[in-house]
Amino acid sequence: MNKIVDSIGSVTGTADVAEAWRDFPGVEGKTYMDVAARGLMPRSTRAALAAHLDEFAAGDVDKPGYFDMIERVRGSFARSINAGADEIAFTKNITEGLNIVAASLAWKSGDNLVLCPEIEHPANFYPWLNLQRLGVELRMVAARGGMVPVDEMASRIDSRTRLVTTATVSFSPGFRTDVAALGRACREQGVLFVVDAAQSAGVLATDVDRMAIDALACSTQKGLLGLYGMGFLYVRREFAQRMEPAYLSRFGIDLGNASEADLGYEYRLAPGARRFDVGNFNFTASVAAAASLEYLARFDAAAIERHVVGLTNQLRQGLAGLGLPVCGSVEGAHLAHIVTVGNVGAGGHDTTSDTRMQALYDHLVANNVRLSIRRGALRFSLHLYNRAEDVARVLELTRAFLKKT
Repeated sequence: MNKIVDSIGSVTGTADVAEAWRDFPGVEGKTYMDVAARGLMPRSTRAALAAHLDEFAAGDVDKPGYFDMIERVRGSFARSINAGADEIAFTKNITEGLNIVAASLAWKSGDNLVLCPEIEHPANFYPWLNLQRLGVELRMVAARGGMVPVDEMASRIDSRTRLVTTATVSFSPGFRTDVAALGRACREQGVLFVVDAAQSAGVLATDVDRMAIDALACSTQKGLLGLYGMGFLYVRREFAQRMEPAYLSRFGIDLGNASEADLGYEYRLAPGARRFDVGNFNFTASVAAAASLEYLARFDAAAIERHVVGLTNQLRQGLAGLGLPVCGSVEGAHLAHIVTVGNVGAGGHDTTSDTRMQALYDHLVANNVRLSIRRGALRFSLHLYNRAEDVARVLELTRAFLKKT
């Protein structure tokens, strides 16, 4: 196993976030504000991947070493959200993680779950919609000002409610949910609280205990600075112990002292969320996750959040000061690291019917600014590799565009 990922967990969280941009070759020659689509990769992660591929190409595969790495990655991610290692399973993506939860509960006809589908990504909608075939009722709550109405979500809980789900931060318009408040309401009534952390993992400080989160799904290609094809599923041990996996492999079984090749007709499920691990792991994506989690651990999670949200607030206020229609005002606890400009709903998933917004998007892209269009609006999203110079450049380009139109 290469030494770059072998040392994970040896860092202390004291590095200066303001200097992080120096570690990312992807910032050279462009202004990158698109972590909500995918994050940039630090040099250390690329080096770890290169070493791994060299080993693989040479046939020097150390599979026992890979499994040791898997456990370090599991523990590293667990620490990043204040969870235990046994509460983490490996997945391909967020959709798989949420489907694992949906398929592992003993649903009964007449049960219900509460969600706000209007601002959810499809990943956090279809797994629950699929439960209607079992007679499960979806209690759909309308968004309020582009935000999840936590009070109304909580009010829809009754004795037949099994689960409440939401995104920590919506992918569009990119507002925070008051996760802790909704989590407390669920905990008080014994209801499973499930979150999609696609837009917050690695960017915003997360404490699953303080936020009363029972299950959390995320992927590694965005704020965790890794590759596509891998994710994590956290399930609070108390709930995981009651859940029956919909599919099972030797990795989901507590083998005790037996060999993994031994077959037995009687078995005991692995503790906690480990029971949801299936088959060999995505070792290449795990190498990237190991290196990127190690990199992120160099910084205090709260310091990353302060840095990123501070820059995003400057961008939001600057764009609003230029007269652009910034969603969600420029102040409030609902704001995070995403700035959405335009009319959400004025277009498809990655298109806009607003000709002015399209022209601004084209102008920024032509000048090497990386951003997205989501649901008809422009979406800027920042991470620890952004700095004040990025904000100033986007504002100056926007100002120049507006003078010409």
